[in-house]
Amino acid sequence: MQKAKLMKQEFLGSPQFQISSQVVSASCPSNIALIKYWGKYDNQIPANPSISYTLSHCRTNTVIEFFAGEDFSVQTFLAGNDEQKFAEKIEKYFKNIEQYLPWILKGKYIIKTENTFPHSSGIASSASGFGAIAKCLMNLDNFFTGVTDEDFKTKKESFLARLGSGSACRSLYEGLVVWGKTDEVAESSDLYAIQYPNVDIHPIFKNFNDWVLLIHEGQKSVSSTVGHGLMNTNPYAERRFQEAHENFAKLKTILLTGDMEGFIKLVEHEALTLHAMMMMSDPAFILMKTGTLEVINKIWDFRRITGLPLFFTLDAGANVHLLFPNDIDNDRIKDFIKTELIPLTQKGGVVKDVMRF
Repeated sequence: MQKAKLMKQEFLGSPQFQISSQVVSASCPSNIALIKYWGKYDNQIPANPSISYTLSHCRTNTVIEFFAGEDFSVQTFLAGNDEQKFAEKIEKYFKNIEQYLPWILKGKYIIKTENTFPHSSGIASSASGFGAIAKCLMNLDNFFTGVTDEDFKTKKESFLARLGSGSACRSLYEGLVVWGKTDEVAESSDLYAIQYPNVDIHPIFKNFNDWVLLIHEGQKSVSSTVGHGLMNTNPYAERRFQEAHENFAKLKTILLTGDMEGFIKLVEHEALTLHAMMMMSDPAFILMKTGTLEVINKIWDFRRITGLPLFFTLDAGANVHLLFPNDIDNDRIKDFIKTELIPLTQKGGVVKDVMRF
């Protein structure tokens, strides 16, 4: 942890700044992890490394109005609705990051934010939401301090986003993104995410569909924050953290060689392991629904019969991310999804996105 403390110094805010009222805006996509992050230490330090795909269309669009010199306060509007609880969360977040942005408590904020995807859709709105807020804050920081180095700006955005929501740090980059220190990826860090080296990715993995089946559109019975905390007493946690490192080594070879069969096996295993950890917590909890299991079994049957690369991953919820490449027999896969899988959703809901870079 001493190394991590030393590395934080580069993100400390400049004591020299001159604030003025400003309006800034930013847009940030969500992401879906392939190797899952589940379990964390203080200050949003991950217990294991993760890697994700950044989505293209599922985004959060945010506008921040900053009124310099007024008493510190935050008012938030989500899709036009005044949300007091979210405002309280953002106030706490701003106070926690003052050492990195010393001007942040010296004014009033009105934050207006909207998602391009449905709430509770199995798409991480906290990731895109805190990513967009971090981008807005760094736009303000540029106004006030004059720091304009783009590489540093993006790295600090990722660092700040992580302190709001761990997985948000991965949404600041396109393509495949790594968060968490691993020997398999040079310059990887627990403090912020980095883009996975493009030259080490086979073309087959650079243009994917992600269709999210909305199996359950309500509030989850257990929050992700609580789920992460339960890893502290999970008897299988240490083995899980070790396996994540092992899977990174496997994935590195898979991505380089274009091993689609190996990719499918690893991604589905990671998704099921995430939910296995939930079921082995104390207290145990199950976020999958009957429809989730029906979809998984139908995907396995379809792939066994056709040999086509339709597969799945899961977030910490019931909804299913359907993954399939963009340059294969899409019509057959899409017809199967429409006729066999969408009827298993709660209201016929599906969110269609792509992952490309």
